Amino acid sequence: MNRLSLSQRLTLVFALLLVACCAVSGWLQVRSNTQYSQQVIQRLSVNLAQHITENNKLLGPQGLNPASVKKLFDQLMSVNPSVEVYLLDKQGHIIGDAAPEGRIKRRDVNLKSINALMQGQSMPVLGDDPRSIDGQKVFSVAPLQVDGKTEGYLYVVLLGEDYARLADDARMGSAALTAFWSMGLIMLFGSLAGWLAFRWVTKPVRQLTRQVIKLEQEGLDYARVMALSVPDADVKSNEVTQLRRAFVLMAKRIAEQWKTLAEQDQQRREFIANISHDLRTPLTSLHGYLETLSVKSSSLSDAERKRYLDIALAQSLKVGRLAQELFELARLEYGVVKPQKERMSFSELLQDIFQKFELTAETRQIRLSADVPKGLPLVNADIYMMERVLTNLLDNAIRHTPSGGYIAVKLWHQDGQMWVQLTDSGTGIPEELKAGLFERPSLLSGVRRQSAGGLGLMIVKRMLQLHDGDIMLVNENEQGACFRLMLPV
Repeated sequence: MNRLSLSQRLTLVFALLLVACCAVSGWLQVRSNTQYSQQVIQRLSVNLAQHITENNKLLGPQGLNPASVKKLFDQLMSVNPSVEVYLLDKQGHIIGDAAPEGRIKRRDVNLKSINALMQGQSMPVLGDDPRSIDGQKVFSVAPLQVDGKTEGYLYVVLLGEDYARLADDARMGSAALTAFWSMGLIMLFGSLAGWLAFRWVTKPVRQLTRQVIKLEQEGLDYARVMALSVPDADVKSNEVTQLRRAFVLMAKRIAEQWKTLAEQDQQRREFIANISHDLRTPLTSLHGYLETLSVKSSSLSDAERKRYLDIALAQSLKVGRLAQELFELARLEYGVVKPQKERMSFSELLQDIFQKFELTAETRQIRLSADVPKGLPLVNADIYMMERVLTNLLDNAIRHTPSGGYIAVKLWHQDGQMWVQLTDSGTGIPEELKAGLFERPSLLSGVRRQSAGGLGLMIVKRMLQLHDGDIMLVNENEQGACFRLMLPV
């Protein structure tokens, strides 16, 4: 069965159904014809037994009249061989018959069917056949009365043994002819069903099969072509059409996912190239100053030596900070770090961060201010991550704000969310960097990111996303930068 094609399977199933339907139809037809024949014969002959009893004296005061019974039975059997006549007592025992020796199989007839017929039950009514152990046939019956009392019954089987034998022979011939024609019709309709199945029913399946094979052979290129031909959704469409639509949509998703993977791979390559450049520049500078100190150590003054060491130290710190940010970003993006959330006060955290940057701000003559209203609700967040977020933002703002400038932080609660806005009077964000400020830096784009804070803003955005929050750049003043972040309470 597994080696058969779909068309062959459909043809076979349809042919089997035709055979089953023909068999059931034949059985129902034979049964219906039999019941119809029995009903007609019983209706026509229902008064036969009564007519016989009225014209023949079968019982007398002394009981059975053998001569009359024998004469009557012989006449009836000669005139109509299909009937069988039996004389029953009031208990249903056979007390008279004209059957050949040994043909009677049972000597009692159930009176239940006799009473049903005499009470007018709908025909055909079947009664016991004395010449069969368990057979039943249509009959006619009439009570035999003596002095007004029922002493027996005249029981006439209308379709006797001879009739049944001849009917069976005729039925066998008719069944053979019916079977012959049925087989011919089955072969005809089976062939027609196979052709229709191959041409019509299995056409969309064969089309889908060809598409699957072509997708396997051509790969992504064919998936992109299929993605352009998505059939419209139709609730009245058949299962095959729905399957084809699902397959095309799957091919479209594969093409989209492949495109996304290609873009991510490109971004990864650009990111690695950018990071390599960012690392190479300070390392080259660090190597140059250390090499100068090594080669010209004897000819350098103490002041020059200290200046070179300070520059080398600054470059090493820059490399270390970039490496730390890169490691932290990788841990965040790959899900290594999970936020350990707890109820915390954002205003108290902001106060602690301000104390950390007070000395640096005073040294650079930068004014720090905070607008924190009373009664702010607690926030369910990771304290370390929120500290890292505020530290990155304030560190960037201080490094890019000139002497005499200001940095203002504002907190407020609105619509079940905590909002934090940080504004500075620094140099601001260049227009070419605003679009991809929180994305991976790209060396291939020709735009550098040092002025935007390196990887710090990417780390901030990722930490806020882990808390179902977000950060955005807003343009509220012409000078400096303004960042606004949101956290659910």
